[in-house]
Amino acid sequence: MSFSELGLSEPLVRALEAKGYAEPTPIQRDSIPTLLEGRDLLGIAQTGTGKTAAFVLPSIQRLVAANKRVLPTHCRMLVLAPTRELASQIADNARGYGKFSKLTVATVFGGTSIAKNKNDLARGVDILVATPGRLIDLVEQQLLNLSMIEILVLDEADQMLDLGFIHALRRIVKMLPKKRQSLFFSATMPTQIRELADKFLDDPATVSVTPVATTAERVEQYVTFVTQTEKQALLTIVLGDPAIDRALVFTRTKHGADRVVKLLAGNGIASHAIHGNKSQAQRERALGAFKSGEVRILVATDIAARGIDVSGVSHVVNFELPNVPEQYVHRIGRTARAGRSGIAIAFCAEDERPYLRDIEKLTRQKVPVTPLPADFVKRAEAIKAQRVKAIGADPAPRVDRPRQQPRPKATHAARPSDPRGPRGRQQRRRGGSGGGRSTGAPAQG
Repeated sequence: MSFSELGLSEPLVRALEAKGYAEPTPIQRDSIPTLLEGRDLLGIAQTGTGKTAAFVLPSIQRLVAANKRVLPTHCRMLVLAPTRELASQIADNARGYGKFSKLTVATVFGGTSIAKNKNDLARGVDILVATPGRLIDLVEQQLLNLSMIEILVLDEADQMLDLGFIHALRRIVKMLPKKRQSLFFSATMPTQIRELADKFLDDPATVSVTPVATTAERVEQYVTFVTQTEKQALLTIVLGDPAIDRALVFTRTKHGADRVVKLLAGNGIASHAIHGNKSQAQRERALGAFKSGEVRILVATDIAARGIDVSGVSHVVNFELPNVPEQYVHRIGRTARAGRSGIAIAFCAEDERPYLRDIEKLTRQKVPVTPLPADFVKRAEAIKAQRVKAIGADPAPRVDRPRQQPRPKATHAARPSDPRGPRGRQQRRRGGSGGGRSTGAPAQG
């Protein structure tokens, strides 16, 4: 089936041909005809399945057909994304698909200038891609009006909930006109997403191209059991394989990502980190170097990695397993994109085995185990010696400590008695000692 057979207009088909797209993916094939009819839609699709085109293409066609003039500070289509990177990616795709239309596209997200956002929105914009926090800031400053929205898209809805955007989403939806087309897309479908969809969607069509929470079929998955201290050497060995074109390495924390970059540098492997503590300019430079091939290793946290759509990512390495199993699905979906195959490798320490069990339960499959190399101990010692010589002592590996139970609060705790009597207690409150008068000297310590 061709894109024209789905009902897309000739300018859109030409734009797709310019990008080299010949046939629609399953999510595009099932979604586009329904969306062209104006129906609401709940789409369940893994990352990398082509869902951005599935909602952008029919939306552009409907906006062009309606031929409405957008007013200053208003927009006609609103796409909400959980991260800056994903927002930028969606906007870039929208500009590419709409190259033969006269529709305007803008993005707003944290880490950029409010003044720039104001300028971008001053004349009005047809398609606005935004993160929830910055969007609300602009509305509250009366720099943006949402009363003309014709189409609402919520992309990566499950990640929105993971990041705590549920209250912001509810606020935003209250600002929108009731008569609109609403689209929800999510890789997984937890109960909260289903409840949210029931509130925001009107008799939606449901499109599911894969079972909920299954991983991409073209991704070969492996797990190696290691100690936390062994991970550092194993990562160097894995990334030293010349067969790796580009690799995305995942850590759970920002500090962990920075630590991995330092460790790799000590063994002569260049990499960049991308996480929430980096400025927008730093994140864009790191991602640009990764896309161009200047560096072939990018170390990321889950939040920062949303929206990374780089062709040629041959490997995903889970240096630390995610404590939320759904994140594993998103992580390994960064490879095997656009019809390619990919490999996902996980390092699992003893304290991470419960996370692995949760992942296997969610994905309904066992991850094959790959043992450590036969000469691992010898190679690990050589790797550490080289690194210590280059950067000094290794940073301490991460240690997950069990969460302590809160101590019960006393409701009627008795005040300890003071052998000096009432006057002694009064002096102690004033800072004196016994019956002497306070000298006014500052307390030491």
